[in-house]
Amino acid sequence: MSYSQAVALNAQNLPPLSRVVVALALTVARWELRHRTRKQLAQMPKHMLRDIGLSESHAEQEAEKPFWRA
Repeated sequence: MSYSQAVALNAQNLPPLSRVVVALALTVARWELRHRTRKQLAQMPKHMLRDIGLSESHAEQEAEKPFWRA
């Protein structure tokens, strides 16, 4: 179980407004993770992309996505 899943499960016992705040915080954390990993993907050398099974074009497409898009 991931940290965000554990937080979401514990949030079920919170008052409604607190649940909204927790959901918002988890969304922001997810967006930050996407932004960071896509930035790292854009900086990867060609040989590392090959190692993880990605073409340059596929990596570029993924890296260019906005952080809010999965």
